[in-house]
Amino acid sequence: MEGIPANAQAAQRLFDESDFQRASQAYGWALPIVGFAQWQYSAKTAFGAKDTDVVLYDSIQDKLGILTANATTPYVGGFPDLSVTGPLVIDYPKGNSAGGIGDFWQRPLTDMGETGPDKGKGGKYLVLGPGQQVKNTAGYHVIHSPTFNIFVAFRALDADPAKAESLIKQFHMYPYGQRSSPAATRLIRPEGRQWSQVPPRGLAYWERLAEIIQREPVLERDRAMMGLLVPLGIEKGKPFRPDERQKKILEDGARVGELFAQANSFNTRAPGALYRPDSRWRYVIRFDTSQESQYYTQIDERADYFYQAVTTSSGMTTRRAGVGQAYLGAYSDDQGRALDGNKNYVLHVPANPPAKLFWSLTVYDSDQRVLVNNSQGIADKSSRQALMMNPDGSVDLYVGPTAPAGKEANWIPTVRDRAWFALLRFYGPLEPYLQASYRLYDFKLVE
Repeated sequence: MEGIPANAQAAQRLFDESDFQRASQAYGWALPIVGFAQWQYSAKTAFGAKDTDVVLYDSIQDKLGILTANATTPYVGGFPDLSVTGPLVIDYPKGNSAGGIGDFWQRPLTDMGETGPDKGKGGKYLVLGPGQQVKNTAGYHVIHSPTFNIFVAFRALDADPAKAESLIKQFHMYPYGQRSSPAATRLIRPEGRQWSQVPPRGLAYWERLAEIIQREPVLERDRAMMGLLVPLGIEKGKPFRPDERQKKILEDGARVGELFAQANSFNTRAPGALYRPDSRWRYVIRFDTSQESQYYTQIDERADYFYQAVTTSSGMTTRRAGVGQAYLGAYSDDQGRALDGNKNYVLHVPANPPAKLFWSLTVYDSDQRVLVNNSQGIADKSSRQALMMNPDGSVDLYVGPTAPAGKEANWIPTVRDRAWFALLRFYGPLEPYLQASYRLYDFKLVE
């Protein structure tokens, strides 16, 4: 007889399939907030970081827990909870730096430093969380955050380590209520302690999501997804206590969701991704930093980026020559083959790379998306290093398990049996990059 509803057994299979599909899609949707929540959690548990503390990530070892960190400049960052601190003051120092404040969906609220309103001259920022108000805001750059938890971070860009260190030590962050006699900002160093910002796998991914959802308001744009999460046991205002069925679905969903995210990042199907049609280098950031287009939230576009990287700022997407940073990624060689840690490659970098400050090539582990963890402690080569140059001003860089004889200065070691990818950064990108007139070559296999 037609029209008979599914029996209980068939209905349960349909519910299981529906919930699995919801979990696998929710994985990509949640990547931005889980990435920051995991970093905040790890800083608290591994370093004992409190709301107004910041952590200095300087060495490659320090940065091994950060998605696609650069290996050239020191990072300083903290994760205040405005529901704890109340309105927050950031006394930002004068000098050569790139900084910013982001909400917990990794949307930039303001830049600080040369691309911020202080324009590198330093200034005071006042950050207000949902529902927070301050009567006297004279002398502050006032920033409103739609989330209570925020990311406050900067990179010291000065090539002189002493000047970079001096700038870092001048950074000051404290509650507005303590402005008359603020305590010094505590600067923490990892000092070899194990930690990771990389979104965890399995059930831990959903535990991190469920926990941060309880501490943040639900944005209007996310109400539909929040409804889809309810059958999975993730609901604001209720504890996350998944039963065995939900655990299995969530674990399977996280596994398949990550495979989707990996394909989305490393084998993009998005149009306009290539920097130039004559090479395989592609733009790493291809979404509006608000994460919104005219008619939809850019879920795939932001998942592409936040699977392989963390945080954004206006300076990272600038189209103004000589300001900010630019990022290009290489995920295969000139023949379209995945980059293999067992093989040796050469990359030809033509003369006059379009960077006002400096440029760098950095290699990452494809599975973890962090700096390649080789025994030599070398993950990048940059124009700030003493590279062997060709007579015409170009440079050949070598990536692989074996150092090229006599060219060790230009070599980045890989780890055998591990795939890798690379990011090319231009600090202060110039017109030849903005116009894509600067030629980029692909990695070539060295037989």
